[in-house]
Amino acid sequence: MAELEIGKVTHYFSKIGVAAIEITNGSLSVGDTIHVKGHTTDFTQAVDSIQLDNQSIPTAVPGHAIGIKVKDHARQHDLVYKVTA
Repeated sequence: MAELEIGKVTHYFSKIGVAAIEITNGSLSVGDTIHVKGHTTDFTQAVDSIQLDNQSIPTAVPGHAIGIKVKDHARQHDLVYKVTA
């Protein structure tokens, strides 16, 4: 599976399990699969919803700072990849 780096984690909200991600490259849509990787982080999951300024959006593009509910702990500076077939 090929992966394209699309951004990085800027903050993790542990109480609600949400990662704040800054999109720097490409786009991310609901239904896409992401791979979050860092020094101690390594998990893959599907994107169920994307939040931008407390509003659900279907697609995030470069410049967006979004929130995504994640299944595992993410850390600041972790890289986010979009998994492509």
